[in-house]
Amino acid sequence: MPKIEVNEELFRTLSGFSWERRADLEGALSCAKAELDEDSDKHIPESERVLKIELNDTNRPDLWGTAGCARQLRLHQGGKIRFYPFFSAPGDMKTARKRVIIEESVRKVRPYLAGFIAHGRAVNDTLLRDMIQTQEKLAWNFGRKRRTVSMGIYRTEIIKWPIYYRAVDPDSVSFVPLQWDTPLTLREILKQHPKGKEYAFIQEHEPLHPLLIDSKGGILSYPPIINSADIGAVQVNDSDLFIEITGTDIAAVTLSVSIMACDLADQGYEVEPVEICYAYETAFGKNWTSPFYFQAPVFCSLSRIEKFLGKKIPAKDAVAALERMGSRAEKVRDVEAGSDDVVEGVKLWPPPYRNDFLHAADVVEDVMIGCTLDAFIPERPHDFTIGRLTHITLLSRKAKEILVGLGFQEMIYNYLGSQRDLVARMRGDGAQIIKIANPMTENYEYVRDSVIASLCASEAVSAHAVYPHKIFEIGKIAHRDTHKNYRCATRQYCGVLHAESTANFNTIAAQIQTLFYYLSRDYSVTESGDPRFIPGRAAEIQHNGKSIGVFGELHPEVLENWGITVVCAAAEFDLDALISG
Repeated sequence: MPKIEVNEELFRTLSGFSWERRADLEGALSCAKAELDEDSDKHIPESERVLKIELNDTNRPDLWGTAGCARQLRLHQGGKIRFYPFFSAPGDMKTARKRVIIEESVRKVRPYLAGFIAHGRAVNDTLLRDMIQTQEKLAWNFGRKRRTVSMGIYRTEIIKWPIYYRAVDPDSVSFVPLQWDTPLTLREILKQHPKGKEYAFIQEHEPLHPLLIDSKGGILSYPPIINSADIGAVQVNDSDLFIEITGTDIAAVTLSVSIMACDLADQGYEVEPVEICYAYETAFGKNWTSPFYFQAPVFCSLSRIEKFLGKKIPAKDAVAALERMGSRAEKVRDVEAGSDDVVEGVKLWPPPYRNDFLHAADVVEDVMIGCTLDAFIPERPHDFTIGRLTHITLLSRKAKEILVGLGFQEMIYNYLGSQRDLVARMRGDGAQIIKIANPMTENYEYVRDSVIASLCASEAVSAHAVYPHKIFEIGKIAHRDTHKNYRCATRQYCGVLHAESTANFNTIAAQIQTLFYYLSRDYSVTESGDPRFIPGRAAEIQHNGKSIGVFGELHPEVLENWGITVVCAAAEFDLDALISG
């Protein structure tokens, strides 16, 4: 979970909340799902004290800085929602005096950039440290170690506008990077500079690398690796800053810009929009002004709120609770997802720094936190029940024991993944895969419909380990099914992978035969045309006349897509389908 260090005096000022005891602050921080990691030393002057706060909500990157966490505390204590006039929105584009031009060359390298200018207040040491912390937390946690999001902060006074974002040959450009005193080419930065070596994995295999440069040839940075030592070296007392974020996911990039813009506005800066001019189409168009508000409103019925929370919440109380969490809301009548009936409920417009409302259930959660847990009276269970393990749990445990006995090692994976990993690398067409409507990042944009992709991800980074590699996972997958609720089905799947130079169809066939024998289940096989496997070396698993899985040798193209250099035999099948057997 993210941990942040905040200056105590600054936190008090921004939150407007005063406390004498640790318990008072800890109780107030619960609205941000946060807790104090340790006490600050009371013998140190407050202006120098540091509070260490642990955030337990990874869906709220807006809380990963002093201003964001303080904002949530202030609002929950009854503070007014602030209006940020510098945001553009579809149909309401702000005028900008400065431009960033995105060239076609970065489209396949690192395609998205957004930013803004902050001025009007000199940066002191405390603010500079907090900006750097927020920058690193967003890039490391939310941006997956700078893969999908990275940030740069620059001295506006020496930038010659417009700025150009382009891709270049890494041996053709050199500049002096931060914390260095001689020029290095981009390729040399990856090999010699500490930050270059740390983040080389992002760019080192690409033929072209991104570069941010002004109209006079001054280099701002080599995203996402390092800033330059002049334009990109922000110092104490600088009062005009250009903040940009680059990445591979336009929603994540734009949200990160919104978070930084709101944080700096709350700290007294004037935010000036910047026009972003793309040479190609994006989800927000070719030319738009940043910061940009792109979040869609969400509706939740009062009946759903009552069902989830076990308490009838009047519309006015639900609206007030949501406003204490920073969202604008009002009572409306609308159609709820999954129904054709018009019902009474609340409509929520997320604040520009939040994009975590994926479902009406997220609205319910904010209502609960906004009301505080003290508003809900604990109740004893009304029914007496005797707990027991389900049939699928018992069967899954038995399958795990058998596979461990066969020399396999159990793995546990995320159920969400990217289109690249779950579809493209597996030679799939994505016809049955489920896409999340409002993902936080492109790396968690799809619900997996196969276990084999997850197993391949492990094998791709295991070439250094002694062979054979025998791994398995028993977990959930989901796929489209028009006959099920919400038109999708969730199933318990078993997947196995055997990587070894001698592994082949017979290897995995024998392992599947042993597994089914000890599970006391019959099966038959027919030839499979699954594109993930080599034609003629794959078989479909049939049980009670229905296809429930597949096994065989993985296709060479799949192995190449993952960077796997050894033969892999794999299998997966539906454990739920064996319950009736």
